[in-house]
Amino acid sequence: MTLESLLNEFYEKNGIPENGGVDKKTFAFKAFGLKFNMPNPKFRREVIYIHDIQHVLNNCDTSWKGEGFISGWEISTGMWKYFPLTLLSTWAMGYSLWLHPASVLKGFRKGLNDIGIIDLKISKSEFMKMELEELKRITKREQHTGMGFFQWCQFFFWVLVSQLVLLFPLIVLAIGIIWIVK
Repeated sequence: MTLESLLNEFYEKNGIPENGGVDKKTFAFKAFGLKFNMPNPKFRREVIYIHDIQHVLNNCDTSWKGEGFISGWEISTGMWKYFPLTLLSTWAMGYSLWLHPASVLKGFRKGLNDIGIIDLKISKSEFMKMELEELKRITKREQHTGMGFFQWCQFFFWVLVSQLVLLFPLIVLAIGIIWIVK
């Protein structure tokens, strides 16, 4: 089955608008028990299909458990190199760590042995024609990497960064309150 067919199934199954919602001005997500409507900036619209293909590749839904796996996977495959996508991945990782830490770690571990989809530099039209098995083949690293000391250090570094990104608004608010009170 082609990635285009699998993506369409993924969108339907998860209640995502056609084509991942790239034509929408906003996108919605739930966090902290609330539903947020956020602007859908150009950088996100241009690569949302990559994020969605990652869900298909890793057989993850759009629950926070699935998003946690994907955010851990994205970070360990090096998606952090693509600012401002880094902010989205680290925020999702930070939030997911509070809900499903094992899923984030599982995604991070798997990502150590995969090549990030964004790093393949394949056009959207080429991806849409590709079969899932082909994608699995070209994203697998030849050499297996386990969770050694260096990988645990990387993981804990990204845990710290993700918590700073997640909590940044609260940190700014606390600093503001302290400054006003003084």
